[in-house]
Amino acid sequence: MTTAYDFTATSIDGEEIDLSQYRGKPLLIVNTASQCGFTPQYTGLEELNKAYADKGLVVLGFPCNQFGHQEPGDAEEIKNFCNLTYDVSFPMFGKVDVNGKDAHPLFAWLRSEKSTVLGSRIKWNFTKFLVNKEGQVVDRFPPTAKPASLSGKIEKVL
Repeated sequence: MTTAYDFTATSIDGEEIDLSQYRGKPLLIVNTASQCGFTPQYTGLEELNKAYADKGLVVLGFPCNQFGHQEPGDAEEIKNFCNLTYDVSFPMFGKVDVNGKDAHPLFAWLRSEKSTVLGSRIKWNFTKFLVNKEGQVVDRFPPTAKPASLSGKIEKVL
């Protein structure tokens, strides 16, 4: 059975990261963008990261430019924006596609594991997937779901 820990991804610094290093920890995986109406959610994601990191939660941010071209920068620009504007300390990855034939395999799997009534396609930036300690997707949240509203669900997987 495939789990989130079976994938690799390139960090924002260009390093190949084996997600198996997070085995046994719940994950909150989010497709992000720097020029989106939902971009201020970085604040809430960082708050979740700080509140639950000591209990094992790992927030993973994946910049994506597929929605309104709202992530046009390169890795260095994205990293600087996240650090300087939102003081992001959780792991950020290189820009990925989350839909279509070039979708990152992790997002293709996430979508197949937890679709919505409208299908599996991710509709916009800041869609969030909650993965339990066993690496299975337990919930999917729309971009409109504020990070603070996820606390109860996160606590159940800690």
